[in-house]
Formats: sequence, C-alpha cells, structure tokens
Amino acid sequence: MFTKELWKGINPIYKSILVHPFIKGLTDGSLRKESFKFYVVQDALYLVEFARALSIAAAKAPKDDWIIMFNEHSAGALRVERALHDSFFRDFGMKKKNVINTPLAPTNLAYTSYLLSVAYSSPFHEVVGVLLPCYWIYWEVGKALISKGSINPLYQRWIDTYGGEEFAGIVKAVLNLTDQISKNMGKKEKEAMKKHFIITSRYEWMFWDMGFRCESWAVG
Repeated sequence: MFTKELWKGINPIYKSILVHPFIKGLTDGSLRKESFKFYVVQDALYLVEFARALSIAAAKAPKDDWIIMFNEHSAGALRVERALHDSFFRDFGMKKKNVINTPLAPTNLAYTSYLLSVAYSSPFHEVVGVLLPCYWIYWEVGKALISKGSINPLYQRWIDTYGGEEFAGIVKAVLNLTDQISKNMGKKEKEAMKKHFIITSRYEWMFWDMGFRCESWAVG
C-alpha cells in the first residue's frame, strides 16, 4: 500500500519526534508548563489555518464522500480540538482574546504558509499529501504515549485525545482515501505527494521543538 511507502520515508523523522524532550516530557511530567502553554496557544492558531486547508481539499475532492469528509474534518478541527484547547486555556486562566491576538511563532507561520500555498495551488492528491502528517503523526504519537500515561493530568488529557478511538477513526479514513487515490497515480504524482508529506512531517517535529523552546523571532 502507498501509505506504507509514505511512512517508510518519514520513519527517521518519527523516531526523532518520539525522543524529543517535548514528547518525552508529556509522559514523565518533565515538560515545563510554560512550554506546553506556548504550544497549545500556537496549536490553536495553527488549527484555524489547517481547517482552511481542509476546506480547500474538500473543494478539490473528486468524490462526494470525500467532499463531505474533509468539510466535516474542517469543522471538527475548529469544534472538537478547539474544545480541548479551550479547556487548557481555562486551566491557564487565559482569555480567548489573548489567544487570538497572539502572533504566530516563526515555525508556525512557515508551516501554515506552506500548507495553504500547496492547498491553493496544487492538485487534490498533493493537498492530501501535505495534510496527512498532521493527522497521522499525532495519532501515532498518541498511541505511543497512551500506554505510558502521564503523571500530569493536563498532559494526560492531550494524550487521551490523540491516542483515542475517535481520532483513530478520523485518521484511518484519510489513510484509506490516500491508498485509494494512489491506485490511479503515476510515478511523478506519487513523488510530488511524497515530497509534501516529508516536508510537513519535518514541520511536525519543528512545531514541537518550537513549543519546547517557546520560540520567538531572532530579530525585532
């Protein structure tokens, strides 16, 4: 299956994600609350742009079921995951307007800009390729961490969301779509899809690293 081929291409990236101190810190509790707070705020901002890209994927999808699926995922990204983030913001004592007014960190701006650029300018299969890591890597990380659990209830809530069955069903649907469309793709199309998949997989590592470092602009 083509999805297996895609995953093989990012296996070193995924291994680097699992050993990153942000991810390891979620289970052993060593992750600083300030880093997690920074990450959650940036992730909430990211999801708005990710939802836009999902809506574009829906507009480009050649089948009715795929149009419905990506539109539902777009709405879900803003409803379900926003509910998770809002619960964190309440714990942090943050107001929504403070989150909305937070500027995108450099890595977040670069990642979302790339997502939207590909979504607007590329054919459907490439849009799927650029979106897939955000689904798939989060699910794999969630599964890897859920068996370990966390000593921090805040972090456990995050782990339960992405390692749970509901999110698994969402990801499996996109993986199934990926394998379906690959059957009618030539070598050139597959290589283009792989390229985007690898790039946004790298951005996934960078996003957690950004959160861990509470990344800011190097110059004013």
